[in-house]
Amino acid sequence: MKYFTNIHKNKTYNIIIRSMIVFVTYYYIYKEIFQRKRGDEEIQVDWHTLVDYFSGIGQEPHISFFVTWIFLLMIVNWGIESLKWQYLIGKVERVSFLKSFEAVLSGISVSVFTPNRVGEWFGRVFILKKVNPWKGVFITMIGSFSQLLTTFVVGSISFLFYLPIYFSTAEFYSVYLYSGIIIIVLGIDAALLLVFLNISALPSFVNRILKERFVKAKEYFSVISEYTTTELATVFIFSFLRYCVFSLQFYLFLMLFSIEIPLLHGLMIISIVFFIMTAIPTVTLTELGIRGAVSVYFISLYFTTFGEYSEMIKFGIFASSFALWIVNLALPAIVGTFFVFRLKFFRRKKNE
Repeated sequence: MKYFTNIHKNKTYNIIIRSMIVFVTYYYIYKEIFQRKRGDEEIQVDWHTLVDYFSGIGQEPHISFFVTWIFLLMIVNWGIESLKWQYLIGKVERVSFLKSFEAVLSGISVSVFTPNRVGEWFGRVFILKKVNPWKGVFITMIGSFSQLLTTFVVGSISFLFYLPIYFSTAEFYSVYLYSGIIIIVLGIDAALLLVFLNISALPSFVNRILKERFVKAKEYFSVISEYTTTELATVFIFSFLRYCVFSLQFYLFLMLFSIEIPLLHGLMIISIVFFIMTAIPTVTLTELGIRGAVSVYFISLYFTTFGEYSEMIKFGIFASSFALWIVNLALPAIVGTFFVFRLKFFRRKKNE
């Protein structure tokens, strides 16, 4: 009798949590797309302004070209992330690519309303059948740290190129200061890469600190020690490829909204925008407004330095940030809600 009671409770709890996740996800996306404006007092960008913009420019051939490639890159973006997670989680449980893709989309749905998208870690692991969810969380964190590291390394190196181009005439700028910044930045990048590639040593270090406390936590955390340097380097390559994809998406959106910047220069500025964003604690919703403001600051410097800045350019920058959010987060999150109903947050214990 106890067995059937527990089964019934688990099903009920699972349904409640799934329904809450789906409801909150749709509510946040709806509020962001239809009821919130982003921009400044002169420039306001929302769903309606985007629709009006595309309606106004008619059926120009370049529109379909850019939109097609942007959506293809969205699939490639999350496809690479799915391959990366499949590769990582394969250490403890074999999952198919499609199952990994489902897990990634489910994670996006949960991440929409969590700080710095930490919900992704938990949204994915409950699709697993054999592994303890906490082990899955720590494994997923490896992939997230790898992506964060990629953003930091590429962004910081881009900043080294950006600094002399835009600030060489500033009073504070000097060759000695710039040389010192180069040494510090490259030193930090190298140290972080070494830490990541040797992250398998972290559990033993933690065990010495915790000693006999938190036995269960140490057991779950120890799964990190199973990854070799070669495997971690492979994960980093996955992250770098994905970084290239969504950076190119942002650039294509800028081109779509007539923000014409040379490719290498545009990608350099975009990487700095992503770099700054990693340092700002945000919820996905506030992240959108902050990204728009950061993008405007750095991209506007290009036009005030090399071209003519206008309100139309400012609109294009805000619109590009908003459109990128819709394509890379809102749409995948909506699709992911269909897979949320497959997640099992409460399971029957093996000894029942």
